[in-house]
Amino acid sequence: MPSPTTSAITSREVHTQGRGITYGAFAYVLWGLFPAYWPLLVPAQPIEVLAHRIVWSFVTLAVAVLLLRRWRPLVELSGQGWLIVTAAAVLITVNWGTYIYAVNSGHVVESALGYFITPLISVALGMIFLKERLRLAQFIAIGVLVVAVIVLTVDYGRLPVISLVLACSFGVYGLLKKKVPLDAVSSLTAEGAVITPIALVYLFTLGSANTFTGEGTGHTLLLISTGIVTVIPLLLFSAGARLIPLTTMGMLQYLAPILQFAWGVFVVHEPMPASRWAGFVLVWLALAVFTFDALRNRRRQVPAPVV
Repeated sequence: MPSPTTSAITSREVHTQGRGITYGAFAYVLWGLFPAYWPLLVPAQPIEVLAHRIVWSFVTLAVAVLLLRRWRPLVELSGQGWLIVTAAAVLITVNWGTYIYAVNSGHVVESALGYFITPLISVALGMIFLKERLRLAQFIAIGVLVVAVIVLTVDYGRLPVISLVLACSFGVYGLLKKKVPLDAVSSLTAEGAVITPIALVYLFTLGSANTFTGEGTGHTLLLISTGIVTVIPLLLFSAGARLIPLTTMGMLQYLAPILQFAWGVFVVHEPMPASRWAGFVLVWLALAVFTFDALRNRRRQVPAPVV
């Protein structure tokens, strides 16, 4: 019979994991609702929205870093670390810009596809660049994904470029982040410090095309809100990731593309012919194989409880 102390520890662990799952779920739900937010910033063009998102995210994160006293790791970051941060900043800028363009140009479903296939792209990148050995199920999942991309290419009449850019940019971004000795908030702040000057130069040279002050106070506040909208799910994700296993967080990540897909199909009514459904079913099959393998492998690695 377990002692009261053991029961208390178990209860605390359950409570901690519950909080972690709540934080993580909220983060991914907010990311999943982004297709409802970016169109609100029209008539600003996607590149202007991107520039404002970079600037106001950096301002918000800089304040958070100062309040949380996490500035010292930024000061102590090595030259090589800053080079990696710069590369990561370029990749996240490409990712953000592509997503904003996709949502505001009627490609919500294609953008959702990008985030569905990101975990599998990350596994493939780990094999190529980190020489990680893939298990049989992972090979099967990647093989099914390749078939899915071929089916969707035939359906679209072109490669699903938006999906592939989103998945590859975020996959390589994640690869680089493993090399940076910074937490999520500090790392994104460093990336903002690198790319914000370029965004500011762009905004100040827009001239009459800049909608920041020409479309009313509401529009101005919406552009400023891009910082808060970016940072809140990031903070929730960061808090959740510290409380629950990475595998659990990996399961939650599918919430975002599921919500994005649902928005594209059921709210903005993007076309979904049978061939496109077939491609998505193959993607979901690949993810099912990948997820089942990840869960099975985790159970094998967890030691038996001591009674």
